[in-house]
Amino acid sequence: MESNFGLVLSSLGHGLPVLLLHFVVTLLLLVLGVVCYTRITPFNEAHLVRGGNIAAGIVLSGTIVALAIPLGATLATSVVLLDIVIWGIIALVLQLAAFGVATMLFRDIRPMIEGGNVAAALTLAGVQIGIGLLNAGAMAG
Repeated sequence: MESNFGLVLSSLGHGLPVLLLHFVVTLLLLVLGVVCYTRITPFNEAHLVRGGNIAAGIVLSGTIVALAIPLGATLATSVVLLDIVIWGIIALVLQLAAFGVATMLFRDIRPMIEGGNVAAALTLAGVQIGIGLLNAGAMAG
């Protein structure tokens, strides 16, 4: 019994640093994705959220979830760090492109979000999350 416990501790000692490294790199990719997203959107999410705009909060929250879903799939299916970085960047590019397409479909999205239109925010967040789920499924193989 004691030897099994030793094996578990040894495995944990080798695996935990790798897990933490992969997790931190994926978190950094998520932050990078959110920063890129906030730079390309036609509205200032941070300013709107600070001002209590619920629609902006919904869109930003939906974006974070939508970016995290395919990154989580990449993290779950990748073995080496480079794999996580490459596929993570591809996932982010696809998600940002999906936002671009969504804003073309909803031409008046800026005034709707700035005006606090919750229905528009939920629709945009739903599109982003839906694309994120499809993106994750494609990446998971």
